[in-house]
Amino acid sequence: MTLVKVNNPIAKSFDGLMNQFLNDFPSAVGKTIREEFVGFPPVNIDEKETGYLLQLAAPGFEKTDFTVKLEGDLLTISAAKTVETKDETVKSIRKEFSNKSFKRSFTLDEKIDGANIVAKYENGILNVEIPKKELEKTATKEIAIL
Repeated sequence: MTLVKVNNPIAKSFDGLMNQFLNDFPSAVGKTIREEFVGFPPVNIDEKETGYLLQLAAPGFEKTDFTVKLEGDLLTISAAKTVETKDETVKSIRKEFSNKSFKRSFTLDEKIDGANIVAKYENGILNVEIPKKELEKTATKEIAIL
């Protein structure tokens, strides 16, 4: 599985320079800047014998806010938080929570079984299980010598 350039206007305009810049930062500083300014959540990708596990950290979202689509070999994960209604009887002193949306895309190779991808959202983590195709085992055949 290969990571595709982020579908984000900031990262696209700098032609991937922003991603490289953020990856060179120390981990604590890079994560904060990446989440605040670039606007996409961090992802862990683990490879197992049977497939891949993609974990996307997105706290504050509901299961219904996510969209996971597979178009050809492009897996796209996006989320949009619905705007909450404002209570006029409450005066906000400080408001740091924001309703951000994001979109991340990943290119899948031919070894992936796209029909059996499963996504599950629990405790602020979106887990996407991406199984590998079963490899066809060639049967051993003895060939007679004429």
